[in-house]
Amino acid sequence: MIKHLDVSTKSSIEFVDITSQVQDSIRDSGVKSGICYIFVPHTTAGITINEGADPSVVKDIEGMLSKLIPFNGGYYHREGNSAAHIKSSVIGVSETVLIDEGRLLLGTWQSIYFCEFDGPRHRRVILRILRD
Repeated sequence: MIKHLDVSTKSSIEFVDITSQVQDSIRDSGVKSGICYIFVPHTTAGITINEGADPSVVKDIEGMLSKLIPFNGGYYHREGNSAAHIKSSVIGVSETVLIDEGRLLLGTWQSIYFCEFDGPRHRRVILRILRD
């Protein structure tokens, strides 16, 4: 089963917690045991799994990525969004999560984040939910 999630961002760099949307899609699929592939089909966005309990963790990740990969870094790409392309490559555009008893097998503190690096925009996340 393939499912699309729509994500709208409000900032140039923003991490959006999509864990509940992914879990809802798994529930709707009826899959009790399997795998959920999460893919972002954008070259200036990404997907990651990290702590969801303390929002300062996401702020730290955003801040460090911006420090390591500054917006104005003397890049060659004419569109002016090279930093977003590089951040997408560093973070990555996919994650795989196991499903057991109809639930994502995430750690206690883990959440799934859509990572915007060239916003604000309307984006799409693709889920492929496979039954064992």
